[in-house]
Amino acid sequence: MRSSLLKIGQAVALLGTLAMPPVAMAQSSVFTNQQKQAIGEIVKDYLLKNPEVLTEVIAELEKRQGEAQQVAQAGAVKETRQSLLNASHSYVVGNPSGDVTLVEFFDYNCGYCKKALADVQTLMKSDPKLRVVLKDFPVLGPDSVEASRVALAVKNQLQGGKLFDYHVKVMDTRGRVNGERAMTVAKEMGLDMARLQKDIESAEIRNALQENMALGDKLSLSGTPAFIVGETVIPGAVGLEPLKQLVDNVRQCGKANCG
Repeated sequence: MRSSLLKIGQAVALLGTLAMPPVAMAQSSVFTNQQKQAIGEIVKDYLLKNPEVLTEVIAELEKRQGEAQQVAQAGAVKETRQSLLNASHSYVVGNPSGDVTLVEFFDYNCGYCKKALADVQTLMKSDPKLRVVLKDFPVLGPDSVEASRVALAVKNQLQGGKLFDYHVKVMDTRGRVNGERAMTVAKEMGLDMARLQKDIESAEIRNALQENMALGDKLSLSGTPAFIVGETVIPGAVGLEPLKQLVDNVRQCGKANCG
């Protein structure tokens, strides 16, 4: 309810802006309070007689906000490109020397991330030139944070295909994933558990997780999964074909959206 009222308020403000001629906008600061009140009454009367206009205005508002966010995110991607693509603590799978990089921010307790995992696996199998960077982004509570700390420490002992196998095993867990479950998978894969425990508690792992969270905030990520191809941020489990098309576009024109 509060969100709807906020949108209506923003829409009314936008409608007033759209309805006011440029000259009037330039002179709006010299309107008297009485004149401003009269203009407000005109807008209010119009909306009461034509409430359907609000739907159109809200749609335009959301479109403008979406476009503004895309521009801001593209700028943030450029600014953080080195950390996004080449941070030492990221999982790099697929072809490490691939010509296109797909970045995914994920949470081990995210149901949509589990669904998207199959898409990423299929992409990797069908595209030998694809480089994939997996970034822990534990936004779903303390259990997720624990699991991510273990997973980041596992990277000190596993690389490449085996590291991805670990990631898949943890992600395929039914029910809630926590540090204990992540440790169990590591033990099943024969890791040095004493070394793993030491690494989990290190400043290196703590800093890595903080860097990932800061990156997500800078990119205005609102949840997981979130993919980055080129300079474009793609929220949600969008499916295999859209991801494949974005990768193909980067190869074709250097951007996720050619045109």
